[in-house]
Amino acid sequence: MAFRRHTLILEICRAGTWNLSHTFTKCYSFRPNTKIFPVLFLTDSEHSYYNLILKKAGQFLSNLQINLLKFALSIRAYSPTVQMFQQIAADEPPPEGCSAFVVIHEKRTCKTNEIKKLLKKAAERPRPYLFKKEHKFPALNENVPVVILYAEIGTKDFVKFHTVLSEKVQKEEIVYIFRHYVQKPSSRKMYLSGYGVELAIKSTEYKAVDDIQIKGIFLFSVDGEAGEVQGFLFDKLKQMYPDLKDNLREFRKHLIESTNNLEPLKVWELQDLSFQAASQIISTPVYSALKVMKDIAQNFPIRARYDKIKTSNFSTFPFKHFHEILGIQPGEARLFLNGLPIDLDFHDPFSKWPTSFQELLKQTFPGVIPQIRRNLYNLVLFIDPVQEHAADFVKLTELFYHHNIPLRIGFVFILNTNEEIDGNEDAGVALLRAFNYIAEESDTSQAFISMINVNGEVFTVNHVRNVLRSEFPHADIQSILGVDSEYDEKRKAGATFYKKTGLGPLPQALFNGVPFNGEEMAAAELETVILQRITDAMGFFQRAVFMGLLNDHMDAVDFLMDQHNVVSRINPIILGTKRRYINFISMSDFSTFSFLDSQDKSAVISQNMKYLTKKDEDVIYAVTIWIIADFDKPAGRYLLSKALKHLKTSSHMRLGIVNNPMSKITEDNTAVARAILTAFLTQKNSSLKSFLSKIAKEETAKALATGTKINKLLVPGMDDSTFEKKYNTLGVDIIQTHQMFCQEVLKLLPGQMAVISNGRVLGPLDENEFYTEDFHLLETITFSTSAEKIKELRKLVDCYFHKFNLEFFISLMFYIFFNSIVKIDPQQNEPFYDVIAIVDPLTREAQKMAHLLIVLGDIVNMKLRLFMNSRSKLSEVPLKSFYRFVLEPELTSGANNLFPSGPVAKFLEMPETLLLTLNMITPESWLVEAVNSSYDLDNIHLQDVSRIVTAEYELEYLLLEGHCFDVTTGQPPRGLQFTLGMKNNPVMFDTTVMANLGYFQLKANPGAWTLRLRKGKSEDIYHIFGHEGADSPVHLEDVVVVLNNFRSRILKVKVQKKPDKIDEDLLSVEVTEEKGAWESITSFSDLQTEEKEKKNVLNIFSVASGHLYERFLRIMMLSVLRHTKTPVKFWFLKNYLSPTFKEVIPHMAKEYGFQYELVQYKWPRWLHQQTEKQRIIWGYKILFLDVLFPLAVYKIIFVDADQIVRSDLKELRDIDLNGAPYGYVPFCDSRTEMDGYRFWKSGYWASHLGRRKYHISALYVVDLKKFRKIAAGDKLRGQYQALSQDPNSLSNLDQDLPNNMIHQLAIKSLPQEWLWCETWCNDESKEKAKIIDLCNNPKTKEPKLKAALRIVPEWVQYDSEIRKLIKQIEKGKKNLTQSSRKGKRISFFTCMFI
Repeated sequence: MAFRRHTLILEICRAGTWNLSHTFTKCYSFRPNTKIFPVLFLTDSEHSYYNLILKKAGQFLSNLQINLLKFALSIRAYSPTVQMFQQIAADEPPPEGCSAFVVIHEKRTCKTNEIKKLLKKAAERPRPYLFKKEHKFPALNENVPVVILYAEIGTKDFVKFHTVLSEKVQKEEIVYIFRHYVQKPSSRKMYLSGYGVELAIKSTEYKAVDDIQIKGIFLFSVDGEAGEVQGFLFDKLKQMYPDLKDNLREFRKHLIESTNNLEPLKVWELQDLSFQAASQIISTPVYSALKVMKDIAQNFPIRARYDKIKTSNFSTFPFKHFHEILGIQPGEARLFLNGLPIDLDFHDPFSKWPTSFQELLKQTFPGVIPQIRRNLYNLVLFIDPVQEHAADFVKLTELFYHHNIPLRIGFVFILNTNEEIDGNEDAGVALLRAFNYIAEESDTSQAFISMINVNGEVFTVNHVRNVLRSEFPHADIQSILGVDSEYDEKRKAGATFYKKTGLGPLPQALFNGVPFNGEEMAAAELETVILQRITDAMGFFQRAVFMGLLNDHMDAVDFLMDQHNVVSRINPIILGTKRRYINFISMSDFSTFSFLDSQDKSAVISQNMKYLTKKDEDVIYAVTIWIIADFDKPAGRYLLSKALKHLKTSSHMRLGIVNNPMSKITEDNTAVARAILTAFLTQKNSSLKSFLSKIAKEETAKALATGTKINKLLVPGMDDSTFEKKYNTLGVDIIQTHQMFCQEVLKLLPGQMAVISNGRVLGPLDENEFYTEDFHLLETITFSTSAEKIKELRKLVDCYFHKFNLEFFISLMFYIFFNSIVKIDPQQNEPFYDVIAIVDPLTREAQKMAHLLIVLGDIVNMKLRLFMNSRSKLSEVPLKSFYRFVLEPELTSGANNLFPSGPVAKFLEMPETLLLTLNMITPESWLVEAVNSSYDLDNIHLQDVSRIVTAEYELEYLLLEGHCFDVTTGQPPRGLQFTLGMKNNPVMFDTTVMANLGYFQLKANPGAWTLRLRKGKSEDIYHIFGHEGADSPVHLEDVVVVLNNFRSRILKVKVQKKPDKIDEDLLSVEVTEEKGAWESITSFSDLQTEEKEKKNVLNIFSVASGHLYERFLRIMMLSVLRHTKTPVKFWFLKNYLSPTFKEVIPHMAKEYGFQYELVQYKWPRWLHQQTEKQRIIWGYKILFLDVLFPLAVYKIIFVDADQIVRSDLKELRDIDLNGAPYGYVPFCDSRTEMDGYRFWKSGYWASHLGRRKYHISALYVVDLKKFRKIAAGDKLRGQYQALSQDPNSLSNLDQDLPNNMIHQLAIKSLPQEWLWCETWCNDESKEKAKIIDLCNNPKTKEPKLKAALRIVPEWVQYDSEIRKLIKQIEKGKKNLTQSSRKGKRISFFTCMFI
């Protein structure tokens, strides 16, 4: 069964796109006779039930949304949410025998008639903790008791409780929360998709296949067969020639058998394979192209032999130029959806964004914005939330935010600044206070997302309240929005800043400080405008990087702020495109002024204008400013004072004045104007500035108006006599001339103000419309535009050059891609998604992308352009594996309308001669294990199998990752431990923090978890200072994390030492951890330890993969136990153990009296990934020793699986390592005939090691205390990260890495007798050997099993003894229960891969 009904219905409700209120009313408020979900109480087929659910959901969703819903159900996107509710319910715990119950402030009941009683004193009990995105019934009153209903939707008990609770909500008596709960959940497993399965071809140089095989096991039947073999479409052939059915079957069989006979490709056959594959794909009809690419990429090892097509002209295309232009290297893949890059690895894209500005110089595909972690593009929106369509702009920013556009977005709220108006009256004030509250409780990003969730074209107070209720049910809304709110921060700041900027009517927007005009601010156009602005800005930054003006040590915003055209204020009058200029060209003078035309009048005013400058220098000033005003009025003097203030900092401006009296001109009403004109005509620059500053003050003007003589107002340094003489004889003629100029030329009314800049007229101006900052802006704009005119010729040349490049680029693109593109057109007259894919068809990306594009085409209307990015001159086989990507657009039904046991990965008609190994390629957050397969999945040889090979994998855990730092030092607290648990089991898993990036990881399941510092030294020395990415408020030391989806969850935890523990170190003294089991991501036991580790325990670590090495491993274990009386605990890497081994090991532990733990670790995403299984296992042997084991384990001995111990390992454990973190045995030198194979004797290793020895990694002992103290693990990972980028380095990863680090991390050379290997050691030294190693012989390549029988006599005895035990286990297998097989494992929802 693919799903459970209660799971499906809640998934429908979770997946719905309608708002919270509708969710409850449509999904949760139905009765048994409802028309919404009428089949809940009927027995019907799963298929019919599924279809009816979708039909009902179609009442609320569009066709596209229905397709997306089907896809979401197919990938079980909401199943973790369902399980999360189930886990929370189990944590209460439920009252015995109740199928539905309520919890009212820590009191539980499954009787509706007890609710009233429990509500009476509920306020005296603690309110429950509510999680984000709870299913909450819309309520008007939040200050009432909280009632949480746990029930299964649609059952009679649910309806009974829901009826009572919903009525109480309407009466404002309770807050009603619903959490999904099923009393007896089905034990049947759920199937997932969204992962890859690989069958990789293994080398058969050394035979590693067990001779004990289980043949003829039939676990799972697969119907159907591949329709195409070597280009023959047998499905169609059978239809066309039904009478030849038997002959076609024989022919098909012959083709398959010939395909299975794979021979290595010759060097010349390899070179153009990628082009041949691309050619075949392109030459295929469009409707089949993706299927052909999928078949070639996923089955390449067999397709490579016969799918070659002559492509004589294909390789001659100028791909070199294509890569130079777009910056995409041959073989690289890109996928774009509507211009947005899609991460093919399903990782967090932000973590991969580069930081270097040099990335800007790498050209991208047209329309693609390079994603760089720099604040290159900044958008600031000025909005009044209560204005119509303000919500549209918020929704627009959501689009950019969720699509990872590299755009920094800011909001300036222009609000009512009257402090008597609170958030209960004004929606804008309510929104600001809610935003501030959420930002404080969570973070700014969450506050932004919550603001987006405020629905409606116009924001209202109720909208804000609804968001607070839904996302923060515990919040006191009145205290947030009311008169005494503490969340009013920056309420006035927005309006003040907006006024200072000089922007026009709201809404307004700035991109990198540049405003949008009115047409651009239309919500329908703004998205396009912003994208264009980003493109334009990208060109600016590209030039700056190319010219060396912007480098990686600079801040992008600081660089923008340092540009010469940056001003602190923006004035649309100055920046407007409509400009009016005065024509000054004339030869007239004042004597005939009234008879002149406008041009001549302007010339006369200009020729006779006197100017004020910053300094008394005879220089040419680029910017000339005239102020036109009535200076006998306060507004005119105010404008003059602002100009004078700006002049103090100006370097390019000179200032002149023109008087425009408001009333009839007389000497009495022009006293100030005449004084200003007189000063301009008689005084030097320095005295003029002082006098103008004084005369512009209101107290000076008032004194003059009340009869104060002008000579009383002069300032020191002025030429008094000259001033007084001129002032007394000036008269009003010149002022009348100014007035005539203003009216006839400038078209100003009497008294109107204006500013003229280099002949450009700005006005008329209103009072208080022009500020000091505006003069700065005007000077900047005038100066820059004047310089631009000089550059016009250069611009024309540049424009022509740019046009040429663009045309060349377009023609080149067509030339390159004319025969290298697959085009699939969308359905006409329907919205479509524009998809661009670039891929080499013979890469891992193509294996996944081909299937992904097919599924995407089934879900949405798609316009696809698929470009082939092939590599030339291949020197090795590009793909060495078969691959399947498990992903389906929707659930499909099988026979009898039952959903099948899929989705599954099927590999049909595989070559029988190849030796294959199965690898699961899962999302980063998944921890999976093989749970059922009788076959050796590490060594699949189909010639040895009589029937179908099947394997079942289980999603065992979801990964919770994090980074931890000490806020005082800024460094990771090495050795710090965290625990993770639930309400009733606070310590279920624990882990240790690495020094590398402060990284830690924990395994978990869907549910509500609490992260704490581990009791003991971690909790004694540190406390949690803060955290990000969790679900609890940042100030709580208990970090609550809710896992309700399959996506990765990454925390950032800040810790701080307690004041009295500043000088203490976690790793400096003996570990005194609290008594308890170590059950972490790195250590989870099926046989949990009830006591802490003791020093006399022999801790043995080993790894194995495949049945043969697991057979060796059991023999190694038995040989260890036979030679020691010391208690032994084995530690095995769980990641690659087979189901058979995990089933047998508990019986061995019981039979032979040892302890064991299965340690598990997910390779960190930030550490360079290995793709080959053997190299991954090597990495686990050396890279994670500091975090694989609890701190209480002081020493660990690694013993390879293929070793037989002949001595007490206690002696090895107790060897003094002389201060080294670990000890290894050097390679033997005594078998001289192998000298030619000792690579460490020459070349790099001889030079690097000097006189030191090269050590073998088959056996080593680690002093974990010393290892952690000197950060050996962090150093090894750091060196690995550096070296592993080169594919030719670290050939033997687990061995080469410690030998390479021998100068930084000393190796204690252990006595040679501790490891004897026939390949390198002579026969005489075997007698003293304490451990026999069955290492490979590069000369004879003898199979390991054969070597074991020949070299180690006791091996047969050990093997027989263990095989006898296994037979006893198999005999009693039918009596074993599932729980005994699983031991004490946590039970939770699972999925299966087949």
